[in-house]
Amino acid sequence: AGALGAFGFYEALDYTPSRLRENEKFALVRSFMAHHQGMSLLSFSNVVHHGLLRRRFHMDPLVQAGELLLQEKTPRNLGAARDQIQEVDVQKILEPVPSLIRKIRSPHPPVPSSHLLSNGRYAVMITAAGSGYSLWKNRAVTRWREDVTRDHYGSYLFLRDIQNGSVWSAAYQPTLVEPLQSQVVFSEDRAKISRLDHSIASDLEVIVSAEDDAELRRLSLTNQGSETREIEITSYSEVVLTPPDADLAHPAFSNLFIHTEFLPSLGALAATRRSRSDSEEHVFMAQVLSSEGEIFGEIEYETDRSKFIGRGRTLRTPLSVIDGRPLSNTTGPVLDPIMSLRVKVRLQPGATAKICFTTLV
Repeated sequence: AGALGAFGFYEALDYTPSRLRENEKFALVRSFMAHHQGMSLLSFSNVVHHGLLRRRFHMDPLVQAGELLLQEKTPRNLGAARDQIQEVDVQKILEPVPSLIRKIRSPHPPVPSSHLLSNGRYAVMITAAGSGYSLWKNRAVTRWREDVTRDHYGSYLFLRDIQNGSVWSAAYQPTLVEPLQSQVVFSEDRAKISRLDHSIASDLEVIVSAEDDAELRRLSLTNQGSETREIEITSYSEVVLTPPDADLAHPAFSNLFIHTEFLPSLGALAATRRSRSDSEEHVFMAQVLSSEGEIFGEIEYETDRSKFIGRGRTLRTPLSVIDGRPLSNTTGPVLDPIMSLRVKVRLQPGATAKICFTTLV
């Protein structure tokens, strides 16, 4: 139509009849808008750098304050209608929608009770016994094997009383210690496992982040006794970072490509799978520990499964938990990689401590 000028397209073609001369179909607005050129450049950059500018825009606190409004969408096909407020039944509008909650009393039924949590990319399956798996896109984050009778693969938290050496876990698996009281609650946004062991009440909440590819396992410990208690909390999960079928076909070969390291400034363990070809996606994962309460001692860590469990032992009685010795702080290209972080808490009578293990990919 003749709108292309020396510096790109002109600003506009004006078709308003009152502003046109005789026999003109449109008037050419001979100006260039620099911000339109800039918008094009930003669009190209955003595509090439996989949404970098969009993420930078959302780093602004003013934009973050309004992000909640972006979660709601306007109906696409909304027809006009007269005001019918007088016909609305207020009682029906205010009637609450019942939430989907399952309460499970026993952690070992004939068929395991399971629960799925997901944000569309990162998913967690957890059973009433505390076992299960984590999955990111098409990759297994942690190792899992389907076994209805044993149900003994998953991400676990071990607890050990430093004074008397008693060992149990935040769920029934993997130590198989029967609690004095227990309850498992599966709701729409989380799974919660509550127990009472040795006058220590524990609540383990498992949540998948809605925004990030991460899961949070928050453990709350309350001392219901009359004496001060010192509890050692140790996490455990086997690292995979490959499709489940590939790990199932040859787990020993799959383990050879995992490299682990500890990040002291973050108090976190990181693991990556070395790429076998230029076309393979480079994947990283990390486990970060945060706490609220009276923490003492240094954070300990372990990424070698053989050192964690010990010779001739199983995950039910791992050597590094039972013997009370510090973790070996081993990292690098280990033959059988795991992620294990340890923290120690001191609980005064009636006090509560909260420890959160965040796993992200």
